[in-house]
Amino acid sequence: MGKIYTAIGLMSGTSLDGVDVSIIKSDGNREFSSIFDRYFEYDEELIQKILNIREKITNPDKLNKYSDEIKNLERKITLFNVEAVKETLEISKSLVDLIGFHGQTIFHYPEKKITKQLGDGKLLSQLVKKKVVYNFRQNDLENGGQGAPLTPIFHNVLANKINNKFNLGFPLNILNIGGISNITSTVDWKSSGHILDDINAYDIGPGNCLIDEWIRKNSKKKYDKDGLLARSGTIDKLVLNQALENFTENYNYEKSLDVKDYDIFFAKGLSLENGAATITNFTATLIANGMRHAHRISPQTINRWLVCGGGRKNKYLLDSIKYIFKQINIEPIDQYEVDGDFVESQAFGYLAIRSFLKLPISFPNTTGCKESCTGGEIVKNF
Repeated sequence: MGKIYTAIGLMSGTSLDGVDVSIIKSDGNREFSSIFDRYFEYDEELIQKILNIREKITNPDKLNKYSDEIKNLERKITLFNVEAVKETLEISKSLVDLIGFHGQTIFHYPEKKITKQLGDGKLLSQLVKKKVVYNFRQNDLENGGQGAPLTPIFHNVLANKINNKFNLGFPLNILNIGGISNITSTVDWKSSGHILDDINAYDIGPGNCLIDEWIRKNSKKKYDKDGLLARSGTIDKLVLNQALENFTENYNYEKSLDVKDYDIFFAKGLSLENGAATITNFTATLIANGMRHAHRISPQTINRWLVCGGGRKNKYLLDSIKYIFKQINIEPIDQYEVDGDFVESQAFGYLAIRSFLKLPISFPNTTGCKESCTGGEIVKNF
């Protein structure tokens, strides 16, 4: 066992609701413990500014066109994270070695090796007086990867800790339903060979992004709590089947996904409830198809699926996935002493430690990079 570091992980997901903050301890390898987790919600004004700029950036040229607006918003988001870190340190009384700062994604275009997360690591380091690791995705893109998903190596740590305590057996599969959904097929540390290279992971489709967008644009709510609106509606099967036909043709699981790869236009004209039901089933079908794809690659992966991310709270979405793919055993990861709300923020604390130690965070079977590589820029600006 190497030196144990204490790190803060900061994660702002594609759901645009706020910042998850976690304090973790790890050696950057197999040792890991969760110390503290807290959620800091964006105010409505900040959410709207992020939504507006994300909708404006439709191609790389727009990053230059709106550069002033982007810089101003990046400063606001960074200062929000500064306050979240200061409050977390004050409450937790933890001595922290470094911070993993993901930032807020507004544009992701791996074909051109471009990804933009709003978050000024240098400013954060200056104001909280800690080393900061940020810009996690760019090095993977430079090495031929998709820049996502980056959390699979941490999913593998959690799976092994869960198995050691609850003896669930392998393979254990992690389904993360955030704004976008991704899956990780983890491997047993006790197995031989190049273990990290055997982890398989990929984005599989939308998670909460379409459902949240529909609810935001057609009601005064931010999301469909427990999937109750969708459950009260009726699926428009004609609309659903047409949308699935359009989206599933030539579907590529080797490509990372962005919320801009999808839209809710196909549900135009439906009532709030029927649109929610139809979009939720569209989402559930793409997730189930991704899980089936994992099963085809490795038939034993049907064994057990643990779900994390905000989408696990949408009971109608999970019920729909189970109905479409009846053979699976799918459970919230919370049943095994892991808080499913903070897996991503804990992951970026862990990835920050690995980056600091110059250990790989991306692998050919997780992001499609040519060879395993580290990532993240490390800054000390105080």
